[in-house]
Amino acid sequence: MTISRSRSLLPALTLLLSCLAWMAPARAESILVEGAWSRATPGQARNGAVFMALHNQGAEDDTLLRADADPIATSVEIHTHVHENNIMKMKAVDTLTLPAGATVTLMPGGLHIMLMGLKAPLHEGQGFTMTLTMQKAGTITIPVTVRAVGAPASVSQGHKPEQHVH
Repeated sequence: MTISRSRSLLPALTLLLSCLAWMAPARAESILVEGAWSRATPGQARNGAVFMALHNQGAEDDTLLRADADPIATSVEIHTHVHENNIMKMKAVDTLTLPAGATVTLMPGGLHIMLMGLKAPLHEGQGFTMTLTMQKAGTITIPVTVRAVGAPASVSQGHKPEQHVH
């Protein structure tokens, strides 16, 4: 391989390695966060959502107290979906319990982190960071990748569907 050919591959290799870094799991104490992603937002949408798997590998329950996505959004809330009068609605929850030895999966149609007041649209391929604060494990900054508008949920985050806790 010639030197000029090697140099032409360098930008592609750099891009690949930076993408792989965004996919790596993040850890704080006994909490492992894996596969954090968001959907691209259509048009002038002011809100978005973030999904991920939260693995509590410790011997004690922990609690997700809050999330922050500054400067992406003006506020962030933990949400769930509830059925009321045959209608599914989103509902904010104050905290999220992470049972010891279990995985809590945030996914479309269920638990998720809501990004309120987006300061700019989220575009496919974009990445941003978010900070999660747990009661016992403390804070952790996680990478979030943006997938296509309407991207399906995947269970390829290193755990089985039966491990979901809701």
